[in-house]
Amino acid sequence: MSQARERYSQDGYWIHPDPIFPEELIRRAVAGMDALRRGEYETGVPPEPSPWNPGDDPGRLCKIEQPQKANRAIRELIAYPELGRLAAEVTGARWVQVWWVQLLLKPPTDDPSAKTKVGWHQDRQYWGIWEEGSELFTAWVALSDVGPESGPMRFVRGSHRWGLLGMGDFFGQDLDAQKRALLERGLPWEEVVALLPPGGVSFHHCLTYHASTPNLSTAPRRSFAIHMRTERSRPVGDRREGLARFIDDEWVCPVVYTS
Repeated sequence: MSQARERYSQDGYWIHPDPIFPEELIRRAVAGMDALRRGEYETGVPPEPSPWNPGDDPGRLCKIEQPQKANRAIRELIAYPELGRLAAEVTGARWVQVWWVQLLLKPPTDDPSAKTKVGWHQDRQYWGIWEEGSELFTAWVALSDVGPESGPMRFVRGSHRWGLLGMGDFFGQDLDAQKRALLERGLPWEEVVALLPPGGVSFHHCLTYHASTPNLSTAPRRSFAIHMRTERSRPVGDRREGLARFIDDEWVCPVVYTS
């Protein structure tokens, strides 16, 4: 078992400390992010309906669903071979597919109470379309320098072993209250901050609790949450609906690794 696989299995996440994408691809993907925020869709196809749309408040957390539908550089980034190879190494999978992507841009602010936090949650609570026991995880790719002031991701070490608790809210802004509710259950709590360079990536299990604080740096925090599955996964009833509705379309949902 590789060290990455061992740490992921034990901790519920793994942080790759070095960039894995070429600088040129990062630049093009950043330009693609900005184009989508302006409502410019290179492919002629818009993203899926999203919590944030062009013209919305630029001071809000920007979350755009399936951005790869609209921009070729973003599609190239999510299908990058080294990302797939690392995903397979971390999970021990023989086959890995991207099944959903979210563009996330956290604007800079000097207000620690800004409502741009991401609340404590387990991704699995939003993914009911997948059968119980399906192997699902997320690659979180940084396209900007994610330092301590940037509102980096925070993981709770070992929380993937707690099972699905149904306690969490991605859009919740009172992180302390969410944390207190979890601690009242007697759960062990050790937070780890994921600091990443542009082009860096972390992987986390679908049951791992995670959150993030406001971006108190001077530049936008840019990232993609790339949700993946292995051969050990199946939609409920094998249905192609909801978040699984694109899995047969390899432009939208590329297979990024096969052994």
